[in-house]
Amino acid sequence: MRPTAWAAPTVPPDPPEPERISRAALTRLIEPGDAAIGRAVQRLGVVQLLQGFYEGAPANRLGLGADRIAAYQERLRKFNPVTDLERIAKLGGRFIIPGDSEWPSQLDDLGDSRPIGLWIRGLPSQRLPSLRLLALRSVAVVGSRACTAYGRHVAGQLGSELAERGWVVVSGAAYGVDTAAHLGALAVNGMTIAVLASGVDICYPRGNEGLIERIGRDGLLVSELALGMNPTRFRFVLRNRVIAALTRGTVVVEAAPRSGALSTARRARDLNRHTMGVPGPVTSELSAGVHTLIRAGTATMVTSGAEVGELIGAIGADLAPERVGPILPRDALEPPVARVLEAVPASADGAPVQRLAHYAALSEATTVQHLHELSSLGFVERHGAHWRLVRRK
Repeated sequence: MRPTAWAAPTVPPDPPEPERISRAALTRLIEPGDAAIGRAVQRLGVVQLLQGFYEGAPANRLGLGADRIAAYQERLRKFNPVTDLERIAKLGGRFIIPGDSEWPSQLDDLGDSRPIGLWIRGLPSQRLPSLRLLALRSVAVVGSRACTAYGRHVAGQLGSELAERGWVVVSGAAYGVDTAAHLGALAVNGMTIAVLASGVDICYPRGNEGLIERIGRDGLLVSELALGMNPTRFRFVLRNRVIAALTRGTVVVEAAPRSGALSTARRARDLNRHTMGVPGPVTSELSAGVHTLIRAGTATMVTSGAEVGELIGAIGADLAPERVGPILPRDALEPPVARVLEAVPASADGAPVQRLAHYAALSEATTVQHLHELSSLGFVERHGAHWRLVRRK
């Protein structure tokens, strides 16, 4: 996989501080979500930890195995983190770390496995504020790569409905549901974020190169991995925890029982985020995983962007419209009057007052009164000594 060629000229940034350089180096050195590294960073600080790798410090000092330290020491000779920081600036992006004003504090819920830092494509502007602000009103839409036409339609509709309501749509830029969710948001000029399992200069999958380039211009590309690093199966799973932690809630649209999208839902649940599922046909294997989540009480069933917004939005401010059937003229009738109307047969001859009173369980006088009321409303008409329904043309 080749890095993308698109770049934007930028003003040279100020020289990066040691903390940022050290964290940039770690994103190329380690795999995302390494809890042992996270604990070492908390105990020693990232600058001292990286210095220990350079010097080959004793294992008991760093709290890591000697073989691991030796491997890191060897790999550190092969790259320069300052060069990576210069490259991301030339690509119109940046590298943010904990403590930056743009850092989304909800990522800290991941504890020792929180990201060391995030590589971002997309320049802050009035339309595109910082990642921290975007994440405050964001929702993840995930699901099967091999989705059905139904799943693709629902994901695209959710993406557009959420974007129109001011929500930022977050997904992973994969085929299927991810692609549909991103395109749905972009179709209404909404905001979308793609969290990648590769460097932000790598377009993967290749078939989505155009989509990823567009998100890089009109939205944000986010990754824990340094530039040029390729995706692996393991990195996709680790990427899912960032999607779950970054957003207010996660919606699963079509997922088989072993789908990777379910790992995002489980992460969201463990992080006390809202977890939602879109129901599908009971005969569809691709909806079986979603149905299991809903049946177990792990996920709340949703069918529209309005319902998602109501669940994860501000109390009383993001209410979904109540769904009701069509209101018919007879719905406004009082119960006794409605009973008389129900008693009138559908035949052309109709029925006499005595029979209608019997079926409506009312006196003849009351029945006659209600029949005249129904006649004035256009429901029934008199036919000799009988009453019958008015024929609708």
